[in-house]
Amino acid sequence: MGKVFADNRAAKRNYHIAESFETGIVLTGNEVKSVRGGKAVLKDGYALIESGEVFLQKVHISLYEKTRCKDYNPERKRKLLLHKSEIRKLTGKVQEKGLTLVPLQLYLNHGKIKVSLGLVKGKRKRDKRDDIKKRESDREIRRVLKRR
Repeated sequence: MGKVFADNRAAKRNYHIAESFETGIVLTGNEVKSVRGGKAVLKDGYALIESGEVFLQKVHISLYEKTRCKDYNPERKRKLLLHKSEIRKLTGKVQEKGLTLVPLQLYLNHGKIKVSLGLVKGKRKRDKRDDIKKRESDREIRRVLKRR
């Protein structure tokens, strides 16, 4: 994995990540330039499977500054590139187990922009509190060990 352009920290905090997949994404030239400039936000994004294809929705990619495009939609639906077998596998898991597809990262891999797509299940408030307690206890242990 190369340079990371956008990271979805909220997904790691709000969901249990069961699996993750590397997918390609269909972007226009101006969107590629904007992503490389760090103008992408994955926070509210999710992926849907429609008629055998996977689409990324609610991912905000700002308009490239030097573009003259007038009717640009920064949160348009973008196609994700997966093999048919992967799509069938994801379809079964999403329908059967109540899992959701969420983008985790947008990054560069061998000159191409890729999306790390996570198969996730939502955390409950209790789970989030347990994570916070564990993080604080680990931090305290590190402090004590550092003092010795």
